[in-house]
Amino acid sequence: MEGTFREQLFFLVLCLSVLKGDARYIEDNDISTEGLFSLLNSELKRELPEELMYRRSLRCLDMVAVEGQFTFTADRPQFSCAAFFIAEPNEVISVDYDNVDIDCRGGDFIKVFDGWVMKGEKFPSSQDHPLPLSQRYVDYCDSSTARRAVRSSQNVAMVFFRVQTAGSGFTLTVRRLTNPFPCNVISQTPEGTFTMVIPQQHRNCSFSIIYPVEVQVSELNLGHLNDFPIQKSSPGCVEAGDFVELLGGSGVDTSKMITVADLCYSNSPVRMKIACDNTVVRMVSSGKFVNRVSFNYRLLDQQDLHRIRGNSVEDYCFSG
Repeated sequence: MEGTFREQLFFLVLCLSVLKGDARYIEDNDISTEGLFSLLNSELKRELPEELMYRRSLRCLDMVAVEGQFTFTADRPQFSCAAFFIAEPNEVISVDYDNVDIDCRGGDFIKVFDGWVMKGEKFPSSQDHPLPLSQRYVDYCDSSTARRAVRSSQNVAMVFFRVQTAGSGFTLTVRRLTNPFPCNVISQTPEGTFTMVIPQQHRNCSFSIIYPVEVQVSELNLGHLNDFPIQKSSPGCVEAGDFVELLGGSGVDTSKMITVADLCYSNSPVRMKIACDNTVVRMVSSGKFVNRVSFNYRLLDQQDLHRIRGNSVEDYCFSG
């Protein structure tokens, strides 16, 4: 995707920082992933010595990719704000409330969401997340869930907040913790390698790359008869119980994406070019076996994109 196009989207995101309306949530935001990821090239990406705590103000619409303390102070009534947090693939995020000065009874709120919400779609999807949707929100103003620290299940988390009184606000301390078995990841970069392992757990794991990329699956080790084809009465790998699928689409909800390819037994390496805004490697595990998939990915160049536009790929990338 051309830099100028990403820059235009970034400026669109900046314009959205003044969000309108009195809606309680901003889940149906029109925030662009390209705009958010452009912030990763800013000062947020600096590495600091462990003994120093990075501190800065938090904006009404923000993206945070490092540990530190982040303080939001309203200079005017702010009704619909959101901060996106992202860590490395093998990390989860801990969000601690330090100093909170908001009027819960007057309609202010701070809600931590376990995942990301983009244009009404959630990552991870309800099919892939271990918790029901209601338990993925932690409301500071809800006395029944009053917790000073919230930990995500994957490398991304989000904070929705409303602060209606100038001068009021809060401070959050964000830490990144090691996750020995990463499941459900959003990649910060359009190129890299990753190995996903599900150790005899009945769950689904998705690795999301919010770029058009080429994916090469270099290793696939599924517990069921790896070296023998699966006998199927219908196309696809659903009957196998344990399989990997490559998905493409324009949103972040994997349940709304199109299956480009599915793999249910070891075979020669698989290489696919997927010219969608979002490409996902998703593993479905029955819990009976230890399943493993290794893959690498790279950003498609303009020549690749022009060539792919000649087929039907874009139809499924943007359908629905």
